[in-house]
Amino acid sequence: MNRSHSPPVLRRLNSEASILAGAGYAVLLQIAHPSVARGVAAHSDFAARPLDRLRGTLYYVYGTALGTDEERERVQSIVRAMHRRVRGPGYDALDPDLLLWVGATLYHSAVRLYELTVADLTEEERAVFLRETAVYATALGLPQERWPQSPREFADYWERAYARLDVGEDALALSRSLFRPDNPILRPMCRAQRFLCGGLLDPELRGQYGIPWSPARQRRFDRLMRLTRSVYPRLPSGVRQLPSTLYLRSLRRHGGWKPSKTSRGSKGSRAPRR
Repeated sequence: MNRSHSPPVLRRLNSEASILAGAGYAVLLQIAHPSVARGVAAHSDFAARPLDRLRGTLYYVYGTALGTDEERERVQSIVRAMHRRVRGPGYDALDPDLLLWVGATLYHSAVRLYELTVADLTEEERAVFLRETAVYATALGLPQERWPQSPREFADYWERAYARLDVGEDALALSRSLFRPDNPILRPMCRAQRFLCGGLLDPELRGQYGIPWSPARQRRFDRLMRLTRSVYPRLPSGVRQLPSTLYLRSLRRHGGWKPSKTSRGSKGSRAPRR
């Protein structure tokens, strides 16, 4: 049997359902980088198929963190092939700088949400998780030496990279699609994500994205995080790990990626558009 050799801290943190509360936050951080925003705007049907895009991302995250060696290699190979097609004027999805930034947002948002909703990490756990999270970028081609080697190095990199962020027209259009998708059934969930993003973003980026905020909303956000951290860790592990369990089950049922409607009935399966 092909067993998983996933690093333990990576597996533990990414199995938590509460980490998904930072999904929109991570996306907004990613597309605040103008080159990432251009690539996503040119190659993603973000508004029409938000669940497909989320599913593709979570297959990669869960397959890498929780899957068997074979599953990990398969999802990474698919995403590498997808990224090779995402290139154009001013962007290339396999550019090491962009791979580093996207990987960094996954580490940053996971740590932020875990500490808000579960427990504080020790310095050793932060360092181990940082080393383990490198796989999300290095599996797509980032040289290992480009990844920060310690939390201090990461903090220095994050400060420099964050200072260069700029929410342009592409990022604004994508954020509108994220929070108001074409499918009206998804809009309540997306409004909830907008509220969470408002609480997680710093005031400058929040203002650039035009997310309305107020002291009253900040108090509601703070109360929600305190309540979640009080209640969520007491839930049974099966409940806390339910999304990762379901996504892995779906990944395994379809032998990789779930076929899109246009490919159903044909032999095999293909990755959804991003």
